[in-house]
Amino acid sequence: MAHRVCPWWLGYFLLGPWRRLGQNPANILAPYVRQGMTVLEPGPGMGFFTLDLARMAGASGRVIAADIQPKMLDKLKRRAAKAGLLDRLDARLASPDSMGITDVAGSVDFTLAFAVVHEFPNPGRFFAEVAAASKPGASLLLAEPTGHVKATDFEAELKAASDAGFRLMGRPTIRRSQTALLKKGGSG
Repeated sequence: MAHRVCPWWLGYFLLGPWRRLGQNPANILAPYVRQGMTVLEPGPGMGFFTLDLARMAGASGRVIAADIQPKMLDKLKRRAAKAGLLDRLDARLASPDSMGITDVAGSVDFTLAFAVVHEFPNPGRFFAEVAAASKPGASLLLAEPTGHVKATDFEAELKAASDAGFRLMGRPTIRRSQTALLKKGGSG
């Protein structure tokens, strides 16, 4: 599967209010995120989901947002500061080969991987890093854009997730997305 990183300037387009009509972050995330959680968001861009994640995690929670593009992180931090949520955000500059999250091993309750795994050069490494950062029983919501990621590539991502210790729990419906709800080493 070819990987290509979304250009930073496209982040402004992805923040458009029209997007909330089909992919409302609060509605998508409500079943999974609660007060006090530690949430991992790889590839947050300028934060379409991040601010909602921070609100839902509350003052006692935090969101670890790892991106390889400094301009995306700068805009994300400005938006979080304006919304009064910067203290809940741990924005990290990652590298193409690693999210740089070894220091949070075993502490993540929920990971949102929205339209990002296909951008990683090695999906197996991505899922291994998420698994290492996750608590036992932690959830991972994986969503990839239909029309951009082939069904066979999405299935390969699910295989890589399984190899890293995630179990498929369901297939939530998200408009214009192939989705999977995964759980680390947990049962039904």
